[in-house]
Amino acid sequence: MDSSEFLTAADVRLMQGLAQRIVPLRPDLVNADASYGELAWNWGRAHAWRSPSWRRRLWFADSELVAWGWAHLPFQAERNDGSVANVTGAYLAYQVHPEHQELVDEVIEWYDEVAAGLERTVLPGAADEFGLARWAAHGYVPDQEALGDDGSWTQLNERDLTDLPSPELPAGYRFRTADEVTPEAVVQAHVAAWTPTKYTVEGYEDLRNTPPYRGDLHVLVEAADGTMAASAIMWFDEVNATVEFEPVGTHPDHRRRGLAEAVMLHGMRLAQAAGARHATVVCLGAPGHRAARELYYGVGFREASRDAPLIKTVE
Repeated sequence: MDSSEFLTAADVRLMQGLAQRIVPLRPDLVNADASYGELAWNWGRAHAWRSPSWRRRLWFADSELVAWGWAHLPFQAERNDGSVANVTGAYLAYQVHPEHQELVDEVIEWYDEVAAGLERTVLPGAADEFGLARWAAHGYVPDQEALGDDGSWTQLNERDLTDLPSPELPAGYRFRTADEVTPEAVVQAHVAAWTPTKYTVEGYEDLRNTPPYRGDLHVLVEAADGTMAASAIMWFDEVNATVEFEPVGTHPDHRRRGLAEAVMLHGMRLAQAAGARHATVVCLGAPGHRAARELYYGVGFREASRDAPLIKTVE
């Protein structure tokens, strides 16, 4: 067992490896923020400024990682619009191999220790009956706010990369990849779609150095005036021949023109050519968040699993 506290790039690689081993066994047990691509995105874009508020613990069996916990503790950060993100509670990303379920209790006990005195949230998978029972035994209950009509619970969607329609762009737009444009243009595409955000060129440079990032699988749509109007990153898990879209976004001035649908279809064709046979994407699942879900359903994705947000208030 490794009990050091600060998350490193090497730790993330081990955590990605665990996700790759679980996917063929029980893909529905890969927790939110524990997938191969999500780990890369969350670490790469933010570790330069978020790492002081991150703690982790790893569990091994016969020198192989079988469980981990990544605690996100309170932080403040100024975003690009001048607003300040002020997070006062704790959140846990975690994963336990299904053959080592007994470690869930150790993960929970560690989280309760490292986040003592804070409101604590966690997102186990809804299909993880054993895990849900253990979280309940430790005083965690369904997070009713997260589960509401406008709540923040998420669902994983999937599709095979077969029968892919041809993407269609409106006149004046063209497809690009991150390898073909400047880092500033890539960041502009994300910032426009996701303001307010902390994302910067420096954060993108860190992301580019995070495996398995590939600039040729980071797809953009460029408008006639040079604006990056839409973008999507695909994270290619070559072991399981699957790609994960994270994130997908469209500039607000260019929405309702079919750009997100086109960039995803184009991306899936690029991924298929690279050797992928399967694709996934996560979206908010609550009734009040229809847009992204309908986009993904419109390009052939269907729900595969969902998370079950839990909360433990301060004693």
